[in-house]
Amino acid sequence: MKVLVIDGQGGGLGRQLVAAVKAGYPDVEVLAVGTNSAATGAMLKAGADMAATGENSVEVACRKADVIMGPVGIVIADSMLGEITPRMAAAVGQSQAGRILIPVNMCDNIVVGIADLPMTKKVESAVEALADFMK
Repeated sequence: MKVLVIDGQGGGLGRQLVAAVKAGYPDVEVLAVGTNSAATGAMLKAGADMAATGENSVEVACRKADVIMGPVGIVIADSMLGEITPRMAAAVGQSQAGRILIPVNMCDNIVVGIADLPMTKKVESAVEALADFMK
Protein backbone atom coordinates (compact mmCIF):
# COMPACT_ATOMS: atom_id res chain seq x y z
CA MET A 1 0.00 0.00 0.00
CA LYS A 2 1.19 3.50 -0.85
CA VAL A 3 0.15 6.37 1.40
CA LEU A 4 0.71 9.90 0.14
CA VAL A 5 0.97 12.66 2.74
CA ILE A 6 0.64 16.20 1.40
CA ASP A 7 1.34 19.31 3.47
CA GLY A 8 2.58 22.85 3.12
CA GLN A 9 3.78 25.82 5.13
CA GLY A 10 6.14 24.39 7.79
CA GLY A 11 5.06 20.78 7.33
CA GLY A 12 4.12 20.29 10.98
CA LEU A 13 0.93 18.36 10.35
CA GLY A 14 2.56 16.31 7.60
CA ARG A 15 5.45 15.50 9.94
CA GLN A 16 3.01 14.22 12.57
CA LEU A 17 1.08 12.17 10.01
CA VAL A 18 4.19 10.57 8.53
CA ALA A 19 5.52 9.64 11.97
CA ALA A 20 2.18 8.23 13.12
CA VAL A 21 1.60 6.20 9.94
CA LYS A 22 5.12 4.75 10.07
CA ALA A 23 4.70 3.92 13.78
CA GLY A 24 1.32 2.26 13.26
CA TYR A 25 2.02 0.62 9.91
CA PRO A 26 5.79 0.17 9.46
CA ASP A 27 5.39 -1.82 6.23
CA VAL A 28 3.34 0.85 4.48
CA GLU A 29 5.21 2.91 1.89
CA VAL A 30 4.85 6.59 2.74
CA LEU A 31 5.46 9.20 0.08
CA ALA A 32 5.55 12.79 1.29
CA VAL A 33 4.95 15.75 -1.00
CA GLY A 34 5.35 19.26 0.28
CA THR A 35 4.16 22.42 -1.36
CA ASN A 36 7.55 23.86 -0.38
CA SER A 37 10.95 22.53 0.63
CA ALA A 38 10.44 23.20 4.36
CA ALA A 39 7.32 21.00 4.44
CA THR A 40 9.04 18.30 2.39
CA GLY A 41 12.09 18.32 4.66
CA ALA A 42 9.98 18.04 7.82
CA MET A 43 8.13 15.01 6.46
CA LEU A 44 11.32 13.36 5.23
CA LYS A 45 12.90 13.76 8.67
CA ALA A 46 9.78 12.17 10.19
CA GLY A 47 10.47 8.97 8.27
CA ALA A 48 8.86 9.24 4.84
CA ASP A 49 10.22 6.62 2.44
CA MET A 50 10.35 9.11 -0.43
CA ALA A 51 9.72 12.82 -0.74
CA ALA A 52 9.24 15.45 -3.39
CA THR A 53 8.22 19.09 -3.65
CA GLY A 54 5.83 21.08 -5.78
CA GLU A 55 2.81 21.07 -8.01
CA ASN A 56 3.90 18.46 -10.53
CA SER A 57 5.00 16.13 -7.74
CA VAL A 58 1.51 16.34 -6.20
CA GLU A 59 -0.08 15.51 -9.56
CA VAL A 60 2.18 12.51 -10.22
CA ALA A 61 1.99 11.15 -6.67
CA CYS A 62 -1.83 11.38 -6.63
CA ARG A 63 -1.93 9.01 -9.60
CA LYS A 64 0.18 6.42 -7.78
CA ALA A 65 -1.23 6.58 -4.23
CA ASP A 66 -3.73 4.21 -2.65
CA VAL A 67 -4.57 6.69 0.13
CA ILE A 68 -3.96 10.44 0.36
CA MET A 69 -3.68 12.10 3.76
CA GLY A 70 -3.37 15.75 4.71
CA PRO A 71 -5.20 18.85 5.88
CA VAL A 72 -8.60 19.51 4.30
CA GLY A 73 -7.03 22.47 2.48
CA ILE A 74 -5.34 20.15 -0.02
CA VAL A 75 -8.65 19.88 -1.87
CA ILE A 76 -9.34 23.64 -1.87
CA ALA A 77 -7.64 25.71 -4.56
CA ASP A 78 -5.67 28.70 -3.24
CA SER A 79 -5.89 27.49 0.37
CA MET A 80 -2.97 27.37 2.79
CA LEU A 81 -2.14 30.98 1.96
CA GLY A 82 -2.09 30.19 -1.75
CA GLU A 83 0.23 27.19 -1.56
CA ILE A 84 -2.40 24.82 -2.93
CA THR A 85 -2.76 25.57 -6.62
CA PRO A 86 -5.92 24.73 -8.56
CA ARG A 87 -4.00 21.89 -10.28
CA MET A 88 -2.98 20.43 -6.91
CA ALA A 89 -6.53 20.55 -5.55
CA ALA A 90 -7.88 18.96 -8.73
CA ALA A 91 -5.24 16.20 -8.63
CA VAL A 92 -6.19 15.29 -5.05
CA GLY A 93 -9.92 15.51 -5.72
CA GLN A 94 -9.81 13.51 -8.95
CA SER A 95 -7.46 10.82 -7.69
CA GLN A 96 -8.73 7.26 -7.48
CA ALA A 97 -7.08 7.05 -4.04
CA GLY A 98 -9.02 7.16 -0.83
CA ARG A 99 -8.67 10.44 1.05
CA ILE A 100 -8.27 11.03 4.76
CA LEU A 101 -8.57 14.78 5.35
CA ILE A 102 -7.89 16.44 8.67
CA PRO A 103 -10.05 19.45 9.52
CA VAL A 104 -7.91 22.52 10.06
CA ASN A 105 -9.90 25.69 10.63
CA MET A 106 -7.52 28.21 9.11
CA CYS A 107 -7.16 30.43 6.07
CA ASP A 108 -10.85 31.31 5.79
CA ASN A 109 -11.96 27.67 5.61
CA ILE A 110 -14.01 26.62 8.61
CA VAL A 111 -15.24 23.03 8.91
CA VAL A 112 -18.30 22.90 11.16
CA GLY A 113 -19.75 19.93 13.00
CA ILE A 114 -16.32 18.66 13.98
CA ALA A 115 -15.11 18.52 17.57
CA ASP A 116 -12.36 21.02 18.33
CA LEU A 117 -9.66 18.51 19.23
CA PRO A 118 -5.91 18.96 19.65
CA MET A 119 -3.98 18.19 16.47
CA THR A 120 -2.43 15.06 18.04
CA LYS A 121 -5.93 13.59 18.52
CA LYS A 122 -6.86 14.46 14.92
CA VAL A 123 -3.71 12.70 13.70
CA GLU A 124 -4.56 9.63 15.82
CA SER A 125 -8.05 9.56 14.30
CA ALA A 126 -6.60 9.84 10.79
CA VAL A 127 -4.26 6.90 11.37
CA GLU A 128 -7.16 4.88 12.80
CA ALA A 129 -9.17 5.69 9.65
CA LEU A 130 -6.28 4.33 7.57
CA ALA A 131 -7.13 0.87 8.96
CA ASP A 132 -10.36 0.94 6.90
CA PHE A 133 -8.30 1.21 3.72
CA MET A 134 -5.98 -1.62 4.79
CA LYS A 135 -8.76 -4.24 4.59
